[in-house]
Amino acid sequence: MKVLKNILTILGVFFVISTLIFAMQDDARITLAKETKEIEKNVAKEYRITAIDIPKSLNFAGEKVPQEDPEIMERVDREFLVNTYWQSNAVLLIKRSHKYFPIIEPILAKNGIPDDFKYLAVAESGLTNVVSHAGATGFWQIMKGTGREYGLEVNSNVDERYHLVKSTEVACRYLNKWKAKYGSWSLTAAAYNAGPGAINKYLNIQQVDDYYDLLLGQETGRYVFRIMAIKEILSQPEKYGFDLDKEDMYTAVPTFEVEIDAPIFSITDFAQQYEINYKILKRHNPWLREPHLNNKTGKKYTIEIPNKGYYRSF
Repeated sequence: MKVLKNILTILGVFFVISTLIFAMQDDARITLAKETKEIEKNVAKEYRITAIDIPKSLNFAGEKVPQEDPEIMERVDREFLVNTYWQSNAVLLIKRSHKYFPIIEPILAKNGIPDDFKYLAVAESGLTNVVSHAGATGFWQIMKGTGREYGLEVNSNVDERYHLVKSTEVACRYLNKWKAKYGSWSLTAAAYNAGPGAINKYLNIQQVDDYYDLLLGQETGRYVFRIMAIKEILSQPEKYGFDLDKEDMYTAVPTFEVEIDAPIFSITDFAQQYEINYKILKRHNPWLREPHLNNKTGKKYTIEIPNKGYYRSF
């Protein structure tokens, strides 16, 4: 009998302890659920996905956008939403623009091209030396034939479409040529994207003379609206929720120029003369496409060399 009482006592104690453990676990689960819900609530409070307030007076290169047209406004809205909420890309564009716009802006101004066209380069390449599936190359996405037509050297050894200053000059000449024909910067931008032949065909078929009246393919139909959205976001990033400090921006490394009018048999050896390596020299001179410079004609080239102190010496 005594043994039975002991067993019952032990079972009673076990039951009490088990009940307490389960109660504590329930409390922990409830607390965790509350904390998780609170975290989710805080995240939602800090990050809100909303419609974008479109500026009341949009223009491209001083040409007014017909915002009274609901179809136009849907297209505008699409580009503002896509480019605002593609946050990682927008942050990269803001950072790169700080590095490259100071090079592009004075060239546009010197050639009488509206400042808005620096955003065309952003739309074309994201301010990187990309190559399209059609072979368009560099910040301004210049085709091989167009580059040669406007005086750039384009071959396997040297491709000046990768030279930011020279390619920007060519882009300006090209834009001025088609502005003289179309009388409209919007149509000029469309021609830059689709080619003048395509724009001429659309204008003739549809018998209109305004970009906003043309029915175009999707890419060119979105093109000017995309440039305007990029312009707004990059010129007023805080308004669209991008909080970057000056120290977050990319900056250009100062360089000096070295003129060369003879072949360079080894770019690696040439770079080491200036205490840098092959990669660094090519980074500053992407128009050099091979590990050597042929230069059989004695042409004068200008090579950018970074100032000392910005890279470790080699």
